[in-house]
Amino acid sequence: MASLDARATPGYPGEGKADADQHREQVGEQLSELQERLYAAGREDEKAPSVLVILQGMDTSGKGGVIRHAIGMVDPQGVQFTSFKTPTKEEREHDFLWRIEKALPEPGMIGIFDRSQYEDVLIVRVEDLVPAQEWEKRYDIINKFEADVVARGTRIIKCFLNVSKAEQQERLLERLNNPEKYWKYNPGDVDARLQWDEYQAAYADALERCNTDVAPWYVVPADRKWYRNWAVAQLLLETLEEMDLSWPEADFDVAEEIERVTAAS
Repeated sequence: MASLDARATPGYPGEGKADADQHREQVGEQLSELQERLYAAGREDEKAPSVLVILQGMDTSGKGGVIRHAIGMVDPQGVQFTSFKTPTKEEREHDFLWRIEKALPEPGMIGIFDRSQYEDVLIVRVEDLVPAQEWEKRYDIINKFEADVVARGTRIIKCFLNVSKAEQQERLLERLNNPEKYWKYNPGDVDARLQWDEYQAAYADALERCNTDVAPWYVVPADRKWYRNWAVAQLLLETLEEMDLSWPEADFDVAEEIERVTAAS
């Protein structure tokens, strides 16, 4: 984990922050059409594909920022968003994947997970919430689950937003020094920060053990917000392009409907 550069900008086609908005907007224009094709397919076919974007990262890594500035460029009616908090009483009565399965995107939709099934091998592991032999089994269970989800027609984009410890401290202090950002601050974030090394080890295992051909991890450097937002948008764009989506064909006689509409004038 220490070798991953949180300030790197791999693949970025521009000069830097100065032209980041321009490049992100260009991606957004292409995303808009492809997402509309995906949504249209879902309206016509219950077996249409879908996309799931999983956002994981330490506090302040920018999951919310990605949702606003990257995912926010597409039509919200085609997006299903789920934020996974501490399991409810009902959720604790089921298998750890029960709530994940319930939140999977419907055909034609882009699903966004703010945290995910990986919490059950991250916080659960670091906070010692279940015995080690319990969370150890979950890596293979998650891999099998994701393979099944992909086989059912959902493309999975797993993004680890990699923020450095120094940058996290700056962002936490920024929240404390600005009354307009107090609402963003959570004292519990410092508790997690005190266990930074333990979380890094847990993330390292999750990235290595759940990096499969059908659902690979993408490590997104997150110290530069402008790059982070562009990178996730670009990953979504590339995924939609690979899906080779087409517009649904008309299930009616087009010429006849043109005549009817004209006559109705």
